[in-house]
Amino acid sequence: MVNLKGRNFLKLLDYTPEEIQYLVDLAADLKAKKKQGIPVDTLRGKNVALIFEKTSTRTRCSFEVAAHDLGMGTTYLDPDGSQIGKKESIADTARVLGSMFDGIEYRGYGQEIVEELAKYAGVPVWNGLTNEFHPTQMLADLLTIQEHFGHIKGIKLTYMGDARYNMGNSLMVVCAKMGMHFTACTSRNYFPDEALVSECRKIAEETGATITLTEDAMEGTKGADVVYTDVWVSMGEPDEIWAARLKELYPYQVNKAIMENAGEQAVFMHCLPAYHDLKTKVGREVYEKFGVAELEVTDEVFESAQSIVFEEAENRMHTIKAVMAATLQ
Repeated sequence: MVNLKGRNFLKLLDYTPEEIQYLVDLAADLKAKKKQGIPVDTLRGKNVALIFEKTSTRTRCSFEVAAHDLGMGTTYLDPDGSQIGKKESIADTARVLGSMFDGIEYRGYGQEIVEELAKYAGVPVWNGLTNEFHPTQMLADLLTIQEHFGHIKGIKLTYMGDARYNMGNSLMVVCAKMGMHFTACTSRNYFPDEALVSECRKIAEETGATITLTEDAMEGTKGADVVYTDVWVSMGEPDEIWAARLKELYPYQVNKAIMENAGEQAVFMHCLPAYHDLKTKVGREVYEKFGVAELEVTDEVFESAQSIVFEEAENRMHTIKAVMAATLQ
């Protein structure tokens, strides 16, 4: 029997395949109960703090709805609402919040921040996203894959784009842990960190997973069950970064040809937001400056029957609920 009471949820490297699968299955059960209108408010009287140094639609809403469904209160601390690391050290913040709250979520910058919070808080700390890892997104992705294909092990997942940060890292880790076949399909300059690749390959030897790095878009996506991408550039980065990224990553745009190369069985996934049209401020700015109307994915693919991005987005809430329920029950 898996028991995660009191555990932090900082990165999936800390969890066994059995523990990860337990969280996915718990999320599926909680999702089914929600659809049937069965209450799960077993954590009434508990309260959680949500620290957001980087704002987010999906992560905030997922944590708030999940906490409310479980009967808990939430306090949201936006980038201006917390003194963490500014007027108060991370350790001091952790000890103060840990004395008032039953759990703490952190979404922001370096992984070392959420690790230090966890060291001093004395209550479970959950990683809502750092520069290096995005574990709650991974659980949502696994639940979505399990729902669509009926299984997780043996799934071929290709990630296209910038694989050096939280999404590329986390997908590689979760594939290694769960016996999936991971391919980073991108320019050599955007391959994941070599040390993490090596660590994941060691894990893969135990689980039957494979880790592949390739610059060939057709070779990397042929026969893929899941074609996954993320935005190429973060908002606020300078124009010269945009210019370089567009040039180097445009060959790895997910378009109709890529999906046809993957095959009829393939699905498209994206952690969102996505720049697939001109209906966003960022999308319009890029078009005005560089003449590119669709970035990491074309609108045709994003809106196609193969796209399961909104099922994936909903599953953020169910899997986050599972993490909080499992670590606080």
